[in-house]
Amino acid sequence: MLIRHRNQGFEHPLGSEITPRTQYLQRRDFLQTLAMGAAGATLAGWAGRDALAAADRVHLPALKGVASKVAGAMTVEATTSYQDVTSYNNYYEFGLDKDEPARNAHTLKTRPWTVRIEGLVQKPQTLDIDSLLKLAPMEERIYRLRCVEGWSMVIPWVGYSLSELLRKVQPLSGAKYVEFVTLADKAQMPGLRSGVLDWPYTEGLRLDEAIHPLTLLAFGMYGEVLPNQNGAPLRLVVPWKYGFKSAKSLVAIRLTDKEPGTAWNKAARNEYGFYSNVNPEVDHPRWSQATERRIGEGGLFAKRRKTLLFNGYGDQVASLYAGMDLKKFY
Repeated sequence: MLIRHRNQGFEHPLGSEITPRTQYLQRRDFLQTLAMGAAGATLAGWAGRDALAAADRVHLPALKGVASKVAGAMTVEATTSYQDVTSYNNYYEFGLDKDEPARNAHTLKTRPWTVRIEGLVQKPQTLDIDSLLKLAPMEERIYRLRCVEGWSMVIPWVGYSLSELLRKVQPLSGAKYVEFVTLADKAQMPGLRSGVLDWPYTEGLRLDEAIHPLTLLAFGMYGEVLPNQNGAPLRLVVPWKYGFKSAKSLVAIRLTDKEPGTAWNKAARNEYGFYSNVNPEVDHPRWSQATERRIGEGGLFAKRRKTLLFNGYGDQVASLYAGMDLKKFY
């Protein structure tokens, strides 16, 4: 379990607010025990997924004592339990229902793994996961995650600012946007057969959004390697935008002079804009975005809370959109 220090100007959540390590291990042992009985293949898949995550943990650098140096990178809210974060997911490559990624993502092979950084850069390169892990010091960022369907979580991510990687490849003057391309492998990802989206899943940011210190390249959470269903072995986390902007299982990062097409924008342009900033004043065509429910606080009957503009990170990011009509550029 990651140890936090109350320093660097941040009020960190108490350790008691995070699922204890022993509780997580008991849950894993319980699932493995059930998998050997009549529960069959479904629970066996869960046990296999947990075993895979345990094996992969040795690849994550030592994280004890890590804290973020980025202003505004912490929230004082209680973190969502590890169990909720790893069992309630949007990851359509592994299924459309919230519980399917946790059941199906054990098929994902996270090693060997490489990421291409290409396009309008002076130094295009392909880096393996070990090189990426060592590229910059790891930090913990306790970020809110707000999804367009109206649910939210608070997650202690581990990684470093994406700007560290982009600085290494040196964007050219013509670069205005960054496109993120994720893995699309039918042999590993049963959800690709659905055809619900234009695979591979792609996302994009303006370059100034991508190099903002809050934009995180995440390799872990809760002090451990990312579970497959949460986007292993590395993913994007953009805390002031809706969750679908934070692309999982990245295989390419491409700098371009044109706004890239993004998966959900291509699927439903009137529902999912390119910017996708959390904005309580811009409703989804089929539901309000004015309130949200926090996962782990009573399910469908949880008391709803007001949605915060920019997911509460307005002091850090509002200047990126000075003069823009955020209802038009949603």
